[in-house]
Amino acid sequence: MNEWFSELTTIEKIYWIAAIVSSVFFLIQMISVFALGDLDVQVAGDTDIDVEFDDGIPYQFFTLRNMVGFFTVFSWSGLACISANYSLTTTLLISFVCGLVMMAIMSTLFYFLSRMVSSGTMDFKNAVGKIATVYIPIQAKRGGMGKVQIEIQGSIHELDAMTDEDIDFATNTIVEVEKIISGNILLVKKSS
Repeated sequence: MNEWFSELTTIEKIYWIAAIVSSVFFLIQMISVFALGDLDVQVAGDTDIDVEFDDGIPYQFFTLRNMVGFFTVFSWSGLACISANYSLTTTLLISFVCGLVMMAIMSTLFYFLSRMVSSGTMDFKNAVGKIATVYIPIQAKRGGMGKVQIEIQGSIHELDAMTDEDIDFATNTIVEVEKIISGNILLVKKSS
C-alpha cells in the first residue's frame, strides 16, 4: 500500500485522500440519516447563543451535508479523469463542475423533502369554506353552541360551532364554515 501511494503524483495523492475521507463521511452521513432520521442539531454554550444547523433558510447551498457530497463527487470524478489521462486543467474543471452539480442536486432534494414535513398542528384557518355535518344541534342567532364534524388537513374533527342564521341546525344538517370565532369555534351557515 505504501509503495502504491508513494508512486502517485501529488495531484493523485490529493484526490485519493479527499476521496477516502469524504467517502467515509458520506457513508456515516447516509447511515445516520437512514438509521436516525434527519436530526436538527442544536449547540448551546455558555455564551447564551443557540446555533441551529440546516434550519431556517428554505434553500441552503453551503451546508456540511452538501460540502461532503461535493468533495465525494469532486474527488471520485477527478480520479476518473486522471485515469482517463485528461490534463490537469480539464481534470480540475470536470471534477469541480461535477461537485457543484452534486451540491445542487442535494440542496434541491433536501429543500423539497423539508417542504413535505408537517408540524401536525391543526390550523383552524383551513376550515374556512369547508363543508361540515352538524353532530350536535346548533341554535339559531348564536343562541347555543353545537358541534360539527369536519375534515381538516386530512383528518376528521369534531369542533364547536355557532350560527348567525335564523333557524336551528339539526343533527346531520350540511353546513359551510364562514369564519373562525375566538380561537377554535366555527361560525357556520346553511350550505348552498
